Amino acid sequence: MAERRVAVVGAGLAGLAAALELKEAGCEVTVFERSRLLGGRATSFDVGGREVDNGQHVFLACFTEFMRFARRLGMADALSLQDRFDVLVLSRRGEGSRLRAGALPPPWHLLTAFLRYRHLGWTDKLDVARALARVGEAGHAEGSFGAWLARLGQREAALRGFWRPFLVPALNAPLDRMSAVDAGFVLRTAFLSDAGAARLGYSTVPLAHFAAAAARRLDRVHLSAPVTGLDVRGGGVAVCLSGGDRALVDAVVVAVPPPQLGRLLGDPEEYGVRALDRYEARPIVDVHLWHDRGRLGFDLAALLDSPVQWVFEKAPGYVCCSLSAADDHVRRPTDETVRLCWDEVTGAIPALRGAQLLDARATRSPEGTFLVSPDVPRPGPRTRFPHVAIAGSWTDTGWPDTLESAVRSGLAAAQSLLGTAEGVLCATH
Repeated sequence: MAERRVAVVGAGLAGLAAALELKEAGCEVTVFERSRLLGGRATSFDVGGREVDNGQHVFLACFTEFMRFARRLGMADALSLQDRFDVLVLSRRGEGSRLRAGALPPPWHLLTAFLRYRHLGWTDKLDVARALARVGEAGHAEGSFGAWLARLGQREAALRGFWRPFLVPALNAPLDRMSAVDAGFVLRTAFLSDAGAARLGYSTVPLAHFAAAAARRLDRVHLSAPVTGLDVRGGGVAVCLSGGDRALVDAVVVAVPPPQLGRLLGDPEEYGVRALDRYEARPIVDVHLWHDRGRLGFDLAALLDSPVQWVFEKAPGYVCCSLSAADDHVRRPTDETVRLCWDEVTGAIPALRGAQLLDARATRSPEGTFLVSPDVPRPGPRTRFPHVAIAGSWTDTGWPDTLESAVRSGLAAAQSLLGTAEGVLCATH
């Protein structure tokens, strides 16, 4: 029996996860990507002779499908994962305190570190502890997480010393913009269910290497190949390309952000996909700094009261500053953003005081993540057409918009085609 032909539109993590799953199920897979780069929002590119990521993407030990995806690609060794949750938290004056998990079961594994945490007073620690004990209620709360915290009496000291440093980067939104449901999910999944779930990890190679490894396993990958629409007919789909060409396939996975999906489908409601105009793009800015001080002695650090939420030491003499919820910075001139970040890190990191800045670059992701109001249901992979599926970290995977959500969405889209009752692709599954 001939291989079933499947097109995947979009070569981000979601699209590549779907493509790899379909290929391993026996399909002939072709990927169309409008950019010249693989990886979507998790890619890397050459800047001044250096390959840099478009953002510092961090994963957690609870990102099980993302790590399984790396193993399938033979790239497990390119992932660095902490033995236990361990974060250095720095004030803007360089005062440091660590939060390091102990050997107790959750939630007690953080008790000792929390008691020693110097960025919160005893009253504020009690406030945070009381809120953590009630996090299960957040999963059913309406409105923002900031409003939920306010109802529990969380004061400014608790917000600045605990909630903002960990939740704003996790969900790429201010506390009063993120949903209580998403924030509650993050806290329960990462900190309260498994003592090892919140261990932080990062890639030791540029992110585009993962995408390239996936692409090598597929039949065809077309870059700089925008798809303008779909022509759904009978038992197949015609993928319409910007140059006027059409690729005829048995099924398609569309793995693109909401605005692009709306344009590509033309009439999303015809496909059973609604409210794509209700998704708000949330920007992330990363600033790459090369300095003359060599190794600083930490892998990553959180900064308090700073637009730079996290600093990552990528290599001796090279740090990356991550600015989440970066509405005020995404359109700033590069030299202003670089100066801001250099001032922040030299103030907060004692080893950088008096250091010389050798080079700097800024990378911007205006669509770093997508935020939708709680009253808008996120779509799953299926559409009204059994041979058209959608994927993306913004879709309904049970997870917020993260690397894990991207991979899960791609797997779900592939399985919706492979396992559909209408038998679109199940002949080869």
